[in-house]
Amino acid sequence: MKTILEYLSQYAFYHQNRKNVVTHFIGIPMILVAITVLLSRPHFSVFGIELTPALIAAIISGIFYLSLDKVVGLLMVFLLGLSLWFSSYIASQETVIWLSVGISLFIVGWTIQFIGHYFEGKKPAFVDDIIGLVIGSRYLLWLKLCFYWG
Repeated sequence: MKTILEYLSQYAFYHQNRKNVVTHFIGIPMILVAITVLLSRPHFSVFGIELTPALIAAIISGIFYLSLDKVVGLLMVFLLGLSLWFSSYIASQETVIWLSVGISLFIVGWTIQFIGHYFEGKKPAFVDDIIGLVIGSRYLLWLKLCFYWG
């Protein structure tokens, strides 16, 4: 497993342009919420406990984030919880609303991401490291915010 410094170094290489970084502060949360919304509707029961793919992904992500850094990990667990709360509300709506919100957030979020990389003039980091796309980008985004806040 990569260390936090390795993730930060890779992130920094692909994100030098301020406009690109700003687009990531908008696009990444939109994509995270979109995926959580879309994964919040399917549900199943295990030993009487209702589970969704979104909840399982959030638990796995939370464990990963906490293993990298406890303070930022706790922030990420909190943000994942907010995303799950919002997503469960959207998932309880009519199918057209659930799908419209999830798909719209996903498309707009990715559009913003690619606009940012246009400003950057570099390909997105996930082209070289798909794991960074799945678990690293959200964490690094919030870690960067923590650095800004001191």
